[in-house]
Amino acid sequence: MIDILKKGILTGIGIGLMTKDKVKEFAKKTAEDAKLTKEDARKFADELLKQSEDSKHKIEEMIDKQVRKSIDKLGLANREDLEKIEKKLDILQSALNKKSTSK
Repeated sequence: MIDILKKGILTGIGIGLMTKDKVKEFAKKTAEDAKLTKEDARKFADELLKQSEDSKHKIEEMIDKQVRKSIDKLGLANREDLEKIEKKLDILQSALNKKSTSK
């Protein structure tokens, strides 16, 4: 049972990493091997494409989450932090400019 589950998960990940053309090619070959009707083959291909897109999205989310976690652990500044610093610098620069022109 665990082996079947592992294979299913790995297949999902593999499909998620395939390009759209590769998914279509895989679906076509599988449909031919299974001797599916044209309608069933089309439905199968559509479902595989949907699963592929869903898998890609989930993989991207997991990678983004891990990258954010790593950045936080390292204490690196993110875009939001840099934008806050830029705003503060703009305010300071503006104050310095006002001070120097008022002399």
